Amino acid sequence: MSELTRIPAPDGVFPAAQYSHVVMGTGRLVAVAGQVAVDEDGKPVGEGDPEAQARQVFENLRRCLAAAGASFDDVVKLTYFVTDMAHMPAIRAARAEHIPDDRLPAASAVQVAALVRPEFLLEVEALAVLAE
Repeated sequence: MSELTRIPAPDGVFPAAQYSHVVMGTGRLVAVAGQVAVDEDGKPVGEGDPEAQARQVFENLRRCLAAAGASFDDVVKLTYFVTDMAHMPAIRAARAEHIPDDRLPAASAVQVAALVRPEFLLEVEALAVLAE
């Protein structure tokens, strides 16, 4: 695990409640492609259910990070793509199962018209930094 420095509220910037404005680390960069709600057999999970989809997405992220020797402790940035911003509470709840409030990464959330398949409500990608 890389030593990460989190700056939730730089001087002159309004404090963030659900993310850190700045996260710094040194080491190897791990980029995890956007994950959607499919199980290990490629079957969609939770059609129409943002909570079920968010849980599956974060499980997929966890597995991808583990494959690179990383964990959510190493994540410096999450990017959320959602078809409806009303899904953000479900996403935050799923994130909270993996990342405590005192270790929040930097984050961006973008509402999109559609994702790769119509049944997907969200997609999340991650950047992590591992110690060299």
